[in-house]
Amino acid sequence: MRRRWIVLLKVVVWILCLSPVSWLAWKATHDLLGANPLSEITLSTGHWTLYLLLITLAISPLRKITHLNWLIRFRRLVGLFAFFYGWLHLMTYLWFDKFFDVHEIVKDIYKRPFITAGMTAWVLMFPLALTSTARSIRWLGGKRWQILHRLIYASAIAGVVHFWWLVKRDLTRPEIMAAILIGLLGFRIIDRLAARASHPAIMRPKTSNEAEPSGVSPG
Repeated sequence: MRRRWIVLLKVVVWILCLSPVSWLAWKATHDLLGANPLSEITLSTGHWTLYLLLITLAISPLRKITHLNWLIRFRRLVGLFAFFYGWLHLMTYLWFDKFFDVHEIVKDIYKRPFITAGMTAWVLMFPLALTSTARSIRWLGGKRWQILHRLIYASAIAGVVHFWWLVKRDLTRPEIMAAILIGLLGFRIIDRLAARASHPAIMRPKTSNEAEPSGVSPG
């Protein structure tokens, strides 16, 4: 795909990814967040963190199925927006809910499992955002960078568990998210097993002399 179309699509992705927070800001300035603004902001930012995490994980399978290799150029961008919404979600809890009261936060993490799962998801996302640059790939080496960025799977699982444990009645939305996540992870497992069966020599561990930075995150 031509570079100008990639740039145009990236602008569209930026606009789409910023739309939820822009909508929240507009509702806040017009006093339209309802009877519990804190809950509205917390839920919305949490939902969009998970949506964007799942979209990030869906890009590689979609690329392999459609053979549209240019899709991979959007994975980092969407992943960083997932981290951004996760950061907003966390700050809403730490600042507006707990007012940075360390004692209350630690007690919450210890006593409420869904808070523990949510904190775990964000902590696992943090090093991924920190090492999302090309310079980080060169510094860590492609193989170690790939291993580190597999944390996105654990982060997505912890995020879905966080949402599942948070919801007390209607589990429809967390169930859908869990099903999508299982499908995406299942695709990766089947794809890897198929590749190993077809090309066993390719899947063998590389020696230190053979290993080269690939700059490609986990598929």
